[in-house]
Amino acid sequence: MEGELTFFEIGVLDSAKAQAFYTGLFGWEFPPTGEDDQVWVRTPSIRAGLHDQDAEARISMYFSVTDIEKSVQTVRELGGTAEDPRPEEPGFGRFTACTDDQGVHFGLHQAASS
Repeated sequence: MEGELTFFEIGVLDSAKAQAFYTGLFGWEFPPTGEDDQVWVRTPSIRAGLHDQDAEARISMYFSVTDIEKSVQTVRELGGTAEDPRPEEPGFGRFTACTDDQGVHFGLHQAASS
């Protein structure tokens, strides 16, 4: 569904500490992605990622779109900013980081094609 929250990513300084915290708080599991120290977050209802060495220490939310290229163009037309969409991540789809016209960070997510 267009505009539905479909993915979130947690950026922290220390991934191991964050994993211990969120496992203790919510019981989440953190299977590795195979890329450096990045892991997926297994929650009951939504896909997520966790990475370290992020000095901003934030949670980024990604919202569903059916056409990421068109949505990036719309963000820009409305006065926001949007990075060019990344190539498709197998099983996850395409992502891009954006800000609205007041500087609020969010992301767009187009589901995987297969």
